[in-house]
Amino acid sequence: MKYIDEYRNKELIRIISDKIRSVLTKQISIMEICGGQTHTILKYNLEEFLPAKINLIHGPGCPVCVTPIDYIDKAIELSMKDDVILVSFGDMLRVPGSEKDLLSARANGGNVRMVYSPLDSVKIASENPDTKVVFFAVGFETTAPANARAVIEADRLGLINYYMLCSHMLVPPAIEALMSNNKVKLDGLLAAGHVCTVMGLREYELLSEKFKMPVVAMGFEPLDIMNAIYMVVNQIEENRFDVENQYSRTVTREGNAHAIEIINKVFTKEDREWRGIGVIKNSGLKLRNEYSKYDALLNFDFEKKETMVIGNCIAGEILQGLNKPAQCSSFGKECKPEHPLGAPMVSSEGACAAYFRYKRSKN
Repeated sequence: MKYIDEYRNKELIRIISDKIRSVLTKQISIMEICGGQTHTILKYNLEEFLPAKINLIHGPGCPVCVTPIDYIDKAIELSMKDDVILVSFGDMLRVPGSEKDLLSARANGGNVRMVYSPLDSVKIASENPDTKVVFFAVGFETTAPANARAVIEADRLGLINYYMLCSHMLVPPAIEALMSNNKVKLDGLLAAGHVCTVMGLREYELLSEKFKMPVVAMGFEPLDIMNAIYMVVNQIEENRFDVENQYSRTVTREGNAHAIEIINKVFTKEDREWRGIGVIKNSGLKLRNEYSKYDALLNFDFEKKETMVIGNCIAGEILQGLNKPAQCSSFGKECKPEHPLGAPMVSSEGACAAYFRYKRSKN
C-alpha cells in the first residue's frame, strides 16, 4: 500500500539498524512517550534491530491509562442517575474505577453510550432535550481541539442539557515531572508525533534546554521509529541536546495555529492528577469560566469516596518507565485484557496490553 509499505520496509530498517550500530558507543536509555508507538515497537519487534546497549523505556503516553480513578468513579456515578446519559469513547468503558468500570455500570442499568466523535455527544443532547447528557472527555492535546469544538457547537445550539466531564492531560508537564524524578534515568526522548502536530515543538525546546537532553518528534511507522532513534543516538554521541523533527511530513515547529486557538478559547490549564503518578502542576485542561455551565464537575453533586489500589498492579511504575509490564507479578496471571487490574492492560495504547499481545510468549 503506497505511503505505508515504504515505512515498513525491512531492508530499509536493517540499513538504519546498521547505522545505529556504527555510531553507538555507550549504554543509553531512550523513552518513547506515545502508547501507539510502543505498540509499533513491539508489534514489529524493533528491539531485535537495535543494539543491546539501547534500552527503550515506555512512557505515560496513553491518556486512557493516566485518567484518574476518581474521574472514572464520577463517570460511573453519573451514568447511574435516572436523568443522565453518560457518553464516552469505547476504550474508556473497561477501565477500572475503584469498584467497577463503565461497562459493568451499563450492565447494571447505567445509561452509557459509546461514540466515535465528540460532536456525536452534542447530537445526542439535542435529540434528548429532557435528559442531561455528559460527555466524558479524555485525551491529550491531540483530541482537545475536537472536544473544544463540541463545546462551541453546544453553545451555538443553546443546549442547556449538555455537560462535559473533562479529563484532558498535557504531555510536556508530565515529561518535566518525570525528568525531575531522580529515579527516572533518561538519555533521550522520542516525542509523540500527533501531539507535536497539534502543538508544535516550542515546548519541547524548553524541556531539551532545561534537562540537556535530545528530543526527536517521531511518527508511528517502524521506519519512523528507527530513524528517530538514530537521530537521538547521533545527538548523544555528538554531545548535543537539540529538538529535531523526524515526522516533518506532519509536524512543524509552530504546530496547528487554528487547533491551538480553539483549545485556548475553550480550555485553561490546571493542576491534574495522573493515575499512578500523582498530581502534576498545570498538566490538565478544564473549561474556562465562560463555559462553566457545561462543566459536569461544577453542575453535579458527587459522593465522596476514597480510591482504592487494585490488586498487585504496578501500573504507576510502568507509566513512569520505572518497570516494564513483564516485571509485574500479576502480568498475564490475575491481570489480562479480559480481566485487567490496571488501565495499561485495558487501553489499545497501554504498554501492558502491548506486551501481552506481542511479547508474552517470549517472556
